[in-house]
Amino acid sequence: MPFVSISAAPIRGRAPWTVVRNLVQTLAGVRQALREIRDFRPGAIFVTGGYVSVPVVIAGWLRRVPILIYLPDIEPGLAIYVLSRLAQRVAVSVEQSRHYFPAHKTAVTGYPVRSELFTADKREAQKVLDLAEGLKTLLVFGGSRGAHSVNLALSKVLNRLLDVCQIVHICGRLDAHWVEGQRAELPADLQARYKAYAYLHEEMALALAAADLVVARAGAATLGELPALGLPSILVPYPYAGRHQELNADYLVSHGAAIKIDNADLEEKLLPTVMELLVNEELLIQMEERAHSLARPEAAQRIADELRELSK
Repeated sequence: MPFVSISAAPIRGRAPWTVVRNLVQTLAGVRQALREIRDFRPGAIFVTGGYVSVPVVIAGWLRRVPILIYLPDIEPGLAIYVLSRLAQRVAVSVEQSRHYFPAHKTAVTGYPVRSELFTADKREAQKVLDLAEGLKTLLVFGGSRGAHSVNLALSKVLNRLLDVCQIVHICGRLDAHWVEGQRAELPADLQARYKAYAYLHEEMALALAAADLVVARAGAATLGELPALGLPSILVPYPYAGRHQELNADYLVSHGAAIKIDNADLEEKLLPTVMELLVNEELLIQMEERAHSLARPEAAQRIADELRELSK
């Protein structure tokens, strides 16, 4: 896809002099976006929030291009909340997000995920990732750069967990060196149970399909990916992400699909929480069913339908 960069800068929570400078940069972005929209002549504009969307939406509104804003998280950030007033339609991931926007322009579409998640086969995933079929699999990951506190907490209980399960650990590139060093120090039988990766891209769908339980942050993708595969989870919201991850985790917890651990309590609670779930087959199955009930496999299609309707 062609990519064009647009000048933009954050305003919320910045010092007054920084706000003035960033507003000037955003206005420059509006001029850039006006030129791009004039040349590209889009039938619709689709944005998912963040300050980079501000100049694009303003330019689209000035050029009378219909706008669809999609809210991936439970609660809108400032950009989405303000820009929704300029949009013709707003799509949200879950029903409880409706009340942030006017009812007449809001549609609950679900969170779109890659189609492979709905077709991935557990046994095939185990084979590709060299996992044993008769052993529970724990998948641990942070964001695209990993999660340092999650990696540290796992490292302190790794041997005890490997006695009862196998682990797929996506640690991020920043911690990859010492994580791999820790793996090299394990006995050979435990090394075979511990698959550590700096990052997975195409294989991420396989890692999710192979898992029986997930330990992860609570970014917006958890609202789509975990339900798609019916994955029980232990969610550790990133403490510096505002309220977004807390609310995402609370949503899955309130539906019985997840357990939440505060980042500050992770080292203390990770081992007993994982062990409780891995040995309690009935609870694990119950959480799996409740996660599955939240899946919206038609989400991507519904968003596409909204865009087609707008572009008319």
